[in-house]
Amino acid sequence: MSIYSSAQARMKLRTYVFIDSLQPQLAEYMATVSQGFPPVPGDACLWVEVSPGMAIHRVTDIALKATQVHLTQKIVEREYGSMVIHHRDQSDVISAGQTLLGRMNAQVDDRSKPTIAWTEIIRGMSPEHCVLINRQNRMGSMILPEQSMFILETEPAGYIVYAANQAEKAANITLIDVRAVGAYGRLLLSGREADVDEAAAAAIAAVENPSRT
Repeated sequence: MSIYSSAQARMKLRTYVFIDSLQPQLAEYMATVSQGFPPVPGDACLWVEVSPGMAIHRVTDIALKATQVHLTQKIVEREYGSMVIHHRDQSDVISAGQTLLGRMNAQVDDRSKPTIAWTEIIRGMSPEHCVLINRQNRMGSMILPEQSMFILETEPAGYIVYAANQAEKAANITLIDVRAVGAYGRLLLSGREADVDEAAAAAIAAVENPSRT
């Protein structure tokens, strides 16, 4: 058995989620933390996470050689590794993902089933609470006093990006923080009470039924 075949046998697909059109806030948020080619609103995007972490290098190589997709981000941890690719043409992203799955001898259904670790809505945020959150989260927008805040935590982490995109599609909200690295993904968003309720429902539905493309 070759070294590659041996490594492939141990590789586990944790996250595989396709986003058809990045919403404006999420695209700009991703651009602030991008290590590679930043996406723009409207781009299609594929988020892949595998274990062990070092296997993401092989995954990245396959995806980039398959089509004309751009590498947004690649993170290598000891236990998990994640990769994000994007392109204006959805078909390029879809094709890269299909090639990747084929080379891994995997299917979309082999991905880890996302679960919700925590969800909560806090209404009428106090000024002191808002100040601390805004100081801790410099990548997104700021939460304002008296707004409502929705908190979502998922496992695996990568599915939080899809949840954030669907939430932004559903309602007029502000993205505060979207963290998709590590064991758990975390989302904070804010807005008027009714908008936050609608966005929260969309985010939860996204985790419970992630895209299959």
